[in-house]
Amino acid sequence: MDTAICCPKFDPSPWEGKTFVWDKRKFIKDRAFSLFYIPLNFGMVMKRTHDLVQASGATIPEYLCLSDHRSKWRIDVYLAVDEEIPGAENVTLSGRYFSKVYEGPYSDTGKWCKNFELYTREQGMNIRTQFMWYTTCPKCAKKYGKNYTVIIGETG
Repeated sequence: MDTAICCPKFDPSPWEGKTFVWDKRKFIKDRAFSLFYIPLNFGMVMKRTHDLVQASGATIPEYLCLSDHRSKWRIDVYLAVDEEIPGAENVTLSGRYFSKVYEGPYSDTGKWCKNFELYTREQGMNIRTQFMWYTTCPKCAKKYGKNYTVIIGETG
């Protein structure tokens, strides 16, 4: 039986209902294709970005990887890094953000997004951009017994 764990265990407490500020937080950006918001080549994109980070000797703080579902057909992927990565599209994110943690199957994503939108609106927040952080791959989520997803919204 394969017991390999490739994703670190996620602790939801630092991300549940938290507001924080990023000032030029470093990421590398890549793109994945999707079909009606379902990722088609996400694993390949993750391998490509991880290989670039590993080759540079950099690290991935908090193992943070944000997905911006730009359309039914495209996902922009932002992988946190601690330094600029040669050969990658290096970007920074700055602003005030709010995060909320959800747990369950990926098929609940629509419910989570509606809940996040309602909750933030009730709190008087205006969300400009919304990111999904799938904290573990499906195999590791199964091994850990929890499938956490964090929604992070840039507030205005």
